[in-house]
Amino acid sequence: MQDQSIFMKLIPLFLVISLLFGITACETNEKETSKTTSKVVETTQIEDTKSVDKATKILQETIKAHGGTLYDQANYQFEFRGKTFRFKNNGNEYRYELETTKGGTKTLDVLENGDFSRQVDNKEVTLSEKKKNSAIGSVNSVIYFATLPHKLKDAAVNKEFVAETTIKGQKYDVLKITFNEEGGGEDYDDEYHYWINQKTKKIDYLAYNYQVNDGGVRFRSAYNRRVVDGITFQDYINYKAEVATPLKDLPALYERGELKELSKIETQKVINLNNKS
Repeated sequence: MQDQSIFMKLIPLFLVISLLFGITACETNEKETSKTTSKVVETTQIEDTKSVDKATKILQETIKAHGGTLYDQANYQFEFRGKTFRFKNNGNEYRYELETTKGGTKTLDVLENGDFSRQVDNKEVTLSEKKKNSAIGSVNSVIYFATLPHKLKDAAVNKEFVAETTIKGQKYDVLKITFNEEGGGEDYDDEYHYWINQKTKKIDYLAYNYQVNDGGVRFRSAYNRRVVDGITFQDYINYKAEVATPLKDLPALYERGELKELSKIETQKVINLNNKS
C-alpha cells in the first residue's frame, strides 16, 4: 500500500516533466523551422538583389554604349513614315514634337514634361480626352523607341537579369523590363525583353507583349545602325509571333525563320539640332 501511495504521488510529477519536455521540443522545432524559413527567405532576397544589381550594371553599360550622358542635352529631329519628330532633353525635362502637313494644313503636337497641346496652322485647338491620349501615345511611343535605351533609366522601370543566351553565334545578356502602374503610362502592364550584345553592349534585339486589342507579341531585329554626333540610332525589322508566345522563345523562332515580318521601323534624316547653324 505504501509503494502504491508513492507511485500515485509520482504520477503528477511525471506528467509535469513530460509536458515540459514536450513544450521544449515544440519550441525547438519551431525555432529550427523559423531559422530554415528565414534562411530560405534571405537566400531568395540575396539572389533577387544580385539579379537586380546585375541588371542595373548591364543597363548602365548599354545606355553608355548608345549615347550615355549625351542624351541629357540631346536635341534631334528625324522623320518617321512621312512625319517629322523632334525631341529636346534638358536633364529630366523634355519637349517632344510631332509635325505633319496634310492638304496644306500644318499640325504641331507638343508633349512637354507630360503636358500636351496641339496647334493647327499656329492656332491652339482643344481635343477630347480620347483623342488627346491617342495623340500623346503617337508622339511618345515613336520617340521612346527611337531613343532606346535612354528612357529605361526612368523610376517607373523595373529591370531584371534573365539569362545569358546565344543568337546566331553571338552571346547576349537578356534583360526583362516591366513598369510600375504609377508613371508607367497606359501600357504599364506590357513586358519587354532586351538582348544586349556582350561585345558591343548595344541592343541587337528586343521583344514585347501587349494586352490591348486582344493582345499580341512582337520581336524586333536591329539593322542600319549609325552614330549621329555620339548618339546611336538604329532601325528595326518588326516581326509577329502567336499571342501568348513566351518572349524567351522568340530568338529560337527567329533563327528558324518562323516569325512573320510585319514592317520596318525606320528613323530617317536624323539631324542634331544643337549643331544646326
